[in-house]
Amino acid sequence: MRLSEDDYAAVDGRLAVHDAFLAERYPGERPGRQPVHTVYIPADRIAGFRDWGGAALAALDDHPPLPFPAALADRVRAKLATEPIEDLRIDFEDGYGVRDDDQEDAAVKAAVAVLSDGDRPPFLGIRIKSLEAATRHRALRTLDLFLSLYSEPFVVTLPKVSGPDQVAAMVSLCERLERGHGLSAGTLRFEIQIELPSAVLGADGTATVARLITAADGRCTSLHYGTYDYSAAAGVAAAYQAMDHPVADYAKAVIQAAAAGTGVRLSDGSTNILPVGTDVAVHDAWALHHRLVRRSLERGFYQGWDLHPAQLPTRFAATYAFFAGGVDAATLRLRRYLDRQSGGILDEPATARALAGFLLRGLDCGALDDVGFTRDELSAFR
Repeated sequence: MRLSEDDYAAVDGRLAVHDAFLAERYPGERPGRQPVHTVYIPADRIAGFRDWGGAALAALDDHPPLPFPAALADRVRAKLATEPIEDLRIDFEDGYGVRDDDQEDAAVKAAVAVLSDGDRPPFLGIRIKSLEAATRHRALRTLDLFLSLYSEPFVVTLPKVSGPDQVAAMVSLCERLERGHGLSAGTLRFEIQIELPSAVLGADGTATVARLITAADGRCTSLHYGTYDYSAAAGVAAAYQAMDHPVADYAKAVIQAAAAGTGVRLSDGSTNILPVGTDVAVHDAWALHHRLVRRSLERGFYQGWDLHPAQLPTRFAATYAFFAGGVDAATLRLRRYLDRQSGGILDEPATARALAGFLLRGLDCGALDDVGFTRDELSAFR
């Protein structure tokens, strides 16, 4: 042996700053349930969100046959009857439009009244207007007013982010609002919508999205890809704007790489092909939505946007089928890993964590009931 304790100490000292950076920047997967979707409803129509489950069930009854295997029917119908919306976003941006201040103030107050009168989804938030110059003051006013009226936890969606300066400004705003409303430091958190190419690739050639995460200073909960704004900004013709366009795949690959290991979650976008109209049109839209949800899951995007109640059946059916179809293999591989058996696949510790994460997600979303491991056992891998 040629290395002494002094040599070990020297290397530790040299890498101490980097070690601290890794621990802060890449804490790993954030614990807790991630919703499988986000439902955006314009603020002036928020009163109808409790009707979405009934509307989704009616769509299934009105347009037979089922757009998914019959074996999933009971589980999907139970979900639609009990928790049709997992993550609700009250939209004051594109879905709501530009109104005068009195109208938007009234919409904020009405939305809070609706939320306070009955059950709410497990996850909730508001999408304010962007911090671009034209809408900045209205965005701040809406957030300030909502905070003054609503005391339950919620997340803020920050749309059309173009660079880290906007994110840093949002962090300062959160700090100011926390002080003003008597909230604990760090209470306010936000998700960033990636709707512009400049949010992925900067003018200096760097991956802007990584700088957005840094600028958020730990307050960014997730990155949401915006299918149509991003595609349009990239020059894709309207007829070809879609979640599976190559432009979208490139953007999401960069987003995924930037967020990996940071605890910042990912959400895919939406499809605007809605299951409405004739039976043929509805079933074609269901088939498209089911395929796109499944495609996102296979690529590591476990959340997406839904725009219409009739999209909920295929959201949950595709999600449940994804986890149900992989549970046996994942359980077997994880058990063999623990027992130090290869079984033809030599899994690494990182893969074992992914297997455990897969099973946890399946339990969290209601696709799985029993996977042969307790939640504590699975969480220990993370």
